[in-house]
Amino acid sequence: MTTQAPLPEDQPSYTLQEFIQATAQQDRGHGLFEKETERLLEVNLDGRINTKMGSMVAYHGEIKFTREKALDQGIGNLLKKAISGEGMRITYADGVGKLYLADAGKKVSVINLQGESIFINGNDVLAFEPSLDHKITMMKKVAAMLSGGLFNVHLSGTGMVAMTTHYEPITLLVEPGKPVTTDPNATVAWSGNLTPQFKTDTSFRTFIGRGSGESFQMLFEGSGFVVIQPYEEVAFQAG
Repeated sequence: MTTQAPLPEDQPSYTLQEFIQATAQQDRGHGLFEKETERLLEVNLDGRINTKMGSMVAYHGEIKFTREKALDQGIGNLLKKAISGEGMRITYADGVGKLYLADAGKKVSVINLQGESIFINGNDVLAFEPSLDHKITMMKKVAAMLSGGLFNVHLSGTGMVAMTTHYEPITLLVEPGKPVTTDPNATVAWSGNLTPQFKTDTSFRTFIGRGSGESFQMLFEGSGFVVIQPYEEVAFQAG
């Protein structure tokens, strides 16, 4: 009869118990929003939170989910949704418990706004507190050239917001006399005081079937910041 040789002290045995211990949920006491991992947000819910529709992956406790109604964001936002065919679809989570949110394995970043404002790509908003004012804004020049256009969410006030990015986000400072130009498909967010301009060096026909940010660019001038990701998330569809 043969016996199994003992494992070296520094080599894991890969038992089920080791797996459970290594991946177990941990309470870090970070408050309402807690990054359980870099790609999973834990919400310590006691009341209501606004979440991206479809982002719930698990929860425990007494939590009720309700889809946002058509007029909850106001008639103006409803019209923008109708024109663009897009919009930030929200699910209200009400109750007490722990709620876990994720979006396609994207990295989660949490920002605590304290009377400030920020624009975030509508597809990249994961969750935010109801205390924040939110308004859908549409890039009209983009919508005029491409069906669908590009929509963003202007968040302002005091409260927490969680946004997602493909891989690690990078923040570029915008300074007077030092504008920043970005690819729209890689642009995630920017400071609330900035209004991007759009520029292109090609004709409209060039866009058909492409939707390329290399020929269509966002220009930021003034004082503020812009957040980009190392990934081109195609947001434009040719008409």
